[in-house]
Amino acid sequence: MTESAPSNGRNGVPCMACPLRAKRAFKDKTDDEIRFIQSMKTEHRHLPVGADIIHPGQEDAELYTLFSGWAFRYQLLPDGRRQILNFLLPGDLVGLQASLLSAAQHGIEALTEVELCVFPRKRVWDLFVHMPAMAYEVAWLGSREESLIDQNLTSVGQRNAGERIAALVISLYRRAETLGLVSDGGFRFPLSQQQLADALGLSLVHTSKTWSRLRKAGLFATSDGRLTLLNPRLTSRMALLYEREVAPRPLI
Repeated sequence: MTESAPSNGRNGVPCMACPLRAKRAFKDKTDDEIRFIQSMKTEHRHLPVGADIIHPGQEDAELYTLFSGWAFRYQLLPDGRRQILNFLLPGDLVGLQASLLSAAQHGIEALTEVELCVFPRKRVWDLFVHMPAMAYEVAWLGSREESLIDQNLTSVGQRNAGERIAALVISLYRRAETLGLVSDGGFRFPLSQQQLADALGLSLVHTSKTWSRLRKAGLFATSDGRLTLLNPRLTSRMALLYEREVAPRPLI
């Protein structure tokens, strides 16, 4: 979780003082753009581990920026089976699809304790009217989230179990790195093996065995909820994933 700046009551940290804006993960914004974002924000919300940020079928889902913590987007089958679609880290825009539809087609759950900047869904149109460049950025962020899901679908369809887990671990490491969450080669890794299995289309047993095999092979080490990436170039395919650039993105 990111370190939080001092709170400013119900509205949390002023957007001008947002510590996320200093991270290399994000593009710069003009003062006018930041003031407009501040005018849209209605709340700074804290939620515990396991809380629903958006639940499937919700008809009044708001738009959020994840200020701190981790979350995941998922879909449920009628029999209760769950597919995790992607993982959300600080600075990610949360709930765009749900806020634009009459009812959410997916759920979003807090993987850790989270803090959220809340933007009412009815104000999204204001971006298109008054800040078209920022509206384009919102659309771009929605497309980026779908591209993360595309990458995960490619893993599930074309990679073996070891490659799936390695690709996800390396991707999350690189994303965390741009947020300043990595120190001494390691970062907080809050995913359970069941959540890995639900994200990667594997059984829990297969996930556990493959996780142990990758750890013994020297890809990573885990201790006290942290994962240290030891040898991301363990294979040529892993090296290609690790060396892929993570482009700066807008922060709303």
